[in-house]
Amino acid sequence: MATPGRVAPAAPFDPSQPPVIEGFSPTVFEPTESVKDKFIRKTRENPLVPIGCLGTATALLYGLYCFHRGQSQRSQLMMRTRIAAQGLTVAAILLGLASSAMKSRA
Repeated sequence: MATPGRVAPAAPFDPSQPPVIEGFSPTVFEPTESVKDKFIRKTRENPLVPIGCLGTATALLYGLYCFHRGQSQRSQLMMRTRIAAQGLTVAAILLGLASSAMKSRA
């Protein structure tokens, strides 16, 4: 059996430097668009998602208001409306994802 050769001591670990990973070069990413710009861009790409979110929030708030006033029938109706609005919002998100995947494929 062969004896291993002398191993040179490795450089000490320096936590101030990024780790060296073969095939990977870390770069500093500076976002060029603000949160407002990103929101506007995403809204233009898929306008049904913010509309669905607003509908969901409106149904929830009005349902809670009716519940507070003692109008239980209307409160139940608004909670069911909220569930429907949430479902439509999730469907809009999935359709937006599918369309963006189809665009990136082409």
